[in-house]
Amino acid sequence: MDSDLTPASSPPPAAGLEAVTVLADEVRRRLYGFTRRTHRPVTREEAAADAGVSAKLAAFHLDKLVAAGLLRSRYDSPDGIRRVGRKPKVYEPADTDIRISIPERRPDVLAEILLDALLDPEPRGDTQMAALRAARRRGEDLGTATRARSRPGRLGPERSITLAEAVLEQHGFEPDRQAPTELLLLNCPFHPLAARSPELVCGINHAFLGGFLTGVRALGIVAVLAPHPGRCCVELRAAKGGRGEPGQAAGTGLKGPGSMPLQQPDSAP
Repeated sequence: MDSDLTPASSPPPAAGLEAVTVLADEVRRRLYGFTRRTHRPVTREEAAADAGVSAKLAAFHLDKLVAAGLLRSRYDSPDGIRRVGRKPKVYEPADTDIRISIPERRPDVLAEILLDALLDPEPRGDTQMAALRAARRRGEDLGTATRARSRPGRLGPERSITLAEAVLEQHGFEPDRQAPTELLLLNCPFHPLAARSPELVCGINHAFLGGFLTGVRALGIVAVLAPHPGRCCVELRAAKGGRGEPGQAAGTGLKGPGSMPLQQPDSAP
């Protein structure tokens, strides 16, 4: 399982928007379509012939597609036959999966969590509890990776919120800092699926964010289920008394999926 919320094959939203912008050009769309249809590396001359442009112009646009992450290039013989002299530059589709949604939606992440739950080698309890455990593990992985990358040292409540705000912004939650130790999340990446099963999906979101706080070792901050129309069902707040173990579920004094109340929200987040 990837340690980041964003799967390794998916670019961040900014990269996806750049790719869409690059494909707005008709010549680039034709060149890109040709490389995908051919199912083998192609030279600029082959791509130019299909698009009806010069090889020089084709090379310019192909390199723009490479820069946007839509194609990859290398020097090789397209037919696999070794010849004397310099190998030509060839192009082929990149493995990147480009998806754009505004506001950001991540049903693939929810699907991965549910798949992890179904494939759990040591199932305990029902499927819903297995999904909460899988979500918490995924959140802990993200928090651990974030801590290893940023090396923040001891994280008190305010610094915990600052770090969480930066990470959750990257993953589409649209954090809104209401106070030094209070973070609302204006977007639910799992909407509109949350509307079909708010108890399950909000519980998964809660478990994931609680796991993130545990993994990043955030002190004095808890993930709280607080359903509210038009935004994510979870908020990050200072623990009562300003203390608390990382990732502790509000109002329980316990850690782990079993401590997370699965309440029916008033409306979908």
